[in-house]
Amino acid sequence: MSARPRYLVLLALPLLAVWIGASGSGAGTAGKLPARLTDQEFWTLIDDMSEPSGNFRSDNLLSNEGRFQYVIPDLVEAARPGGVYMGVGPEQNFTYIAVTRPSLAFIVDIRRGNLDLHLMYKALFELSADRADFVSRLFSRKRPAGLRSGATAAEIFSAYLQVEPSQEAYERNLKDIQRQLAARHGFALTGDDVKAIQYVYNAFFTFGPGIQYSSTEGFGAAYQPTYSDLMLATDNTGRPRGYLASQESFAYLKDLETRNLVVPVVGNFAGPKAIRAVATYLKARDATVSAFYLSNVEQYLRLQRGWNTFCANVATLPLTDASTFIRAGHGGRVARGTALTAELGVMAAEVEGCGLR
Repeated sequence: MSARPRYLVLLALPLLAVWIGASGSGAGTAGKLPARLTDQEFWTLIDDMSEPSGNFRSDNLLSNEGRFQYVIPDLVEAARPGGVYMGVGPEQNFTYIAVTRPSLAFIVDIRRGNLDLHLMYKALFELSADRADFVSRLFSRKRPAGLRSGATAAEIFSAYLQVEPSQEAYERNLKDIQRQLAARHGFALTGDDVKAIQYVYNAFFTFGPGIQYSSTEGFGAAYQPTYSDLMLATDNTGRPRGYLASQESFAYLKDLETRNLVVPVVGNFAGPKAIRAVATYLKARDATVSAFYLSNVEQYLRLQRGWNTFCANVATLPLTDASTFIRAGHGGRVARGTALTAELGVMAAEVEGCGLR
């Protein structure tokens, strides 16, 4: 494994007064993460940890980071399994979760729309028996005859690219998603949540496996990977590591989702509440963060002069020397160029001293 980079740590702003009342879940005692969260505990964590929804320039329904798998061999060596994963954004989190094997995951994003996207995914994981079934539901396309559970991701997406979308399947699946979330789990979805989930699901129905980062808004770079491209991507050794690359990875995620252990939270990385609320919850259970996927959010934090506050927030998280940042940037050590490429960082070293001055 190559040496992981250490970055210059900037001086942080003073600690903010923060809310610390994360859920006192009976499912997990001090020093132990819960084996599952009840539906009520799951929704209480979302409500208690979340901040008011903020804005971003796009719907961000799909990653635009074609090289996000390049760091996975190093990431697997660095991040210890059984810890807590944190991330931001849409489906690339599933791939990082599948390879780091956490016991619990929090997806913290400034937009409530991202929470609704992850609720849609949660329902689809729970409703689907295997990857081919999941892709069928995600894009409202009939499962091709003969597509076996052990098919490769390439075989699955090649088959579905030949299938036309079905309005009947879309309407049936949307009702199933809504029923799974509201009736089976009893989640207190707002009217806006219901509309947002329908909007997201309609986008996947409309654009299919060819959906891109900017499909719903029509702006962005000239080249953007499609869903198919991202699912067929590989790490820097040529090995496919996407969350749909194997039934084993899919089953791991389905199990976590079924036990309510992938928790979407609305929060600004430089906000006063979300990250610190996660920190309080984890410290009460003697748990540590194994990996934190940042995408390129730091770019915006620096532009908005919020990076120091973010650094102070991260410094409250329980970390070890193995806790690893995953970030996206242009070029980088692994691959030069204009495309976003993933890089790793040592969390404890980078945030050392943040919030103490």
